[in-house]
Amino acid sequence: PQAAGTIDRVQSVAFAIRLLPGQAEPVRIALASCWSGARKEAYQDARRRAGIIREAVWIQPAPGGDVAVVYLEADDLATALTILGTSAEPFDRWFRDHARQVHGIAWEEEFTAPELVLDFDTSRI
Repeated sequence: PQAAGTIDRVQSVAFAIRLLPGQAEPVRIALASCWSGARKEAYQDARRRAGIIREAVWIQPAPGGDVAVVYLEADDLATALTILGTSAEPFDRWFRDHARQVHGIAWEEEFTAPELVLDFDTSRI
């Protein structure tokens, strides 16, 4: 139980993950279908099931090749990431296949959460 007067903090994580050569446009197309296209409803349902309350993705050009910069917020990130990696729901399977095609990783096997090394927040000063 939560003590009176305390506020639950949303957990967040950001990470960068390389895109395989030539995959920036397929990422743009796939994520547009999630944001405002044919996969929008399935995407929103998948994120609700995982407990994700915010997700943002940027494509960052870099000298060694493009990277996706991902930001996630959830009440319980460990659970959210587990659900993304293990769910048998059709959208979740599609999402993992997409990650394999554009990043070359098996989300369910290879994702390691990044290490937080700095977190400046004026509300905690």
